[in-house]
Amino acid sequence: MKYLMSNAKNKVVVHLLLLCFLCLMFHRPVSAQQISLSITPPILELVIKPGKSVMIAYQVSNQGDPVILTAKLVSFEPRDNFGKIRLKDGIEGPIRFELDNSDIQLERPFFLKTGASQQLLLRIRAPEGAANGDYYYTLLAETTPVDNIDGTAGPKTKASIGSNILVTVTDSGVIDIRPKVVLFEVINKLKMFNQKIKIFDSFDKIPLVLIVENKGKNLIKPEGKISLIGNFGERIDYPIIPKNILSESQRLVEASSSANPLEQRETSYSTVFSGFFIGQYRVTTEINFGESSPTLFAKTSFFAFPFKLAAVLFLTVGLIVFIVGRFFAPDSKEQQ
Repeated sequence: MKYLMSNAKNKVVVHLLLLCFLCLMFHRPVSAQQISLSITPPILELVIKPGKSVMIAYQVSNQGDPVILTAKLVSFEPRDNFGKIRLKDGIEGPIRFELDNSDIQLERPFFLKTGASQQLLLRIRAPEGAANGDYYYTLLAETTPVDNIDGTAGPKTKASIGSNILVTVTDSGVIDIRPKVVLFEVINKLKMFNQKIKIFDSFDKIPLVLIVENKGKNLIKPEGKISLIGNFGERIDYPIIPKNILSESQRLVEASSSANPLEQRETSYSTVFSGFFIGQYRVTTEINFGESSPTLFAKTSFFAFPFKLAAVLFLTVGLIVFIVGRFFAPDSKEQQ
């Protein structure tokens, strides 16, 4: 009886080993699809009159696995005041698009092998009667999942790359520039009586936020500086980084900083002052938007003092006084 049970167990083990061997022999290796696409130019700013058209040559390059791409256009709008956008489902506005390629059309798939590039000749037209203002679009090149050549299911990865197109329509050439500073303030998490206070420790990094609103119908690009002015007139200027503010939207305006740029982006500040500060400081900004444009001014201030250092010194002195008084004071019994 024991012999029969042992023999049955051995057969089970043999069958399991044989099954594992067959699985390894006929297992089809699975590899992830490598997608590496680029498009140039990555952004296009265009001023055009009604009734006119222009042609832009785009270049789509593929450094990954062979792909089937489809070129299409969609409208977009600002999503927040950090420069992010939200793509829409289709095209809005009067602007018309078409490809001048003989073998490629919009919304029609085309093949792009590894290491190859495809030129897309995009014609952009503002029809007669198009209203003055800005219209924002994105040219997308999207991958299309396909089956492998042997008929088996291929990778289902879908990816896209885009180039933003900022179109300003004007029949007179005049741009509507109406900016406004909506926030210019140093940021401190401390509060007193439900009010934020502008008092910092001398060793703190001091973040600043500058938000500009574009109330006009055309995009604007701020230029200028943010200045930090000390007690004795010492001054440091931080140049503003020119980035587009889309029509009827707000955006955080960034300036160069001595702080880590990655830290700035993560914490969403315009700039970060770092160093050793003591006393009252003034912060000012001057912003313009090109020739014959208004200049915006704003100012704020903060106070810094080495509170932590003073607390350490106070505790150290107190501890020394206590030790001296405790161990070096004359003994009261000896005095008697």
